[in-house]
Amino acid sequence: MENSSPPAGDRYLTNSEAAAVLKLSPRTLEKLRVNGGGPRFRKFGSRVIYAREDLETWANARVCESTSDPGYVALR
Repeated sequence: MENSSPPAGDRYLTNSEAAAVLKLSPRTLEKLRVNGGGPRFRKFGSRVIYAREDLETWANARVCESTSDPGYVALR
């Protein structure tokens, strides 16, 4: 069986690869890119790529310990 995830050394990821890393659908990541609130991305012509470090930073900024955390409601 072929592994569809990129090698750990790949610094830049496509929309589909980044979505897989974040366990989101590619469409959700696209909507976040259009509406704002998603991870930082880079645009080269029509190509959109994400740096692994930006995905990690974005995900780590969304850590909550409970639904009563002050930032929890803001993240919804």
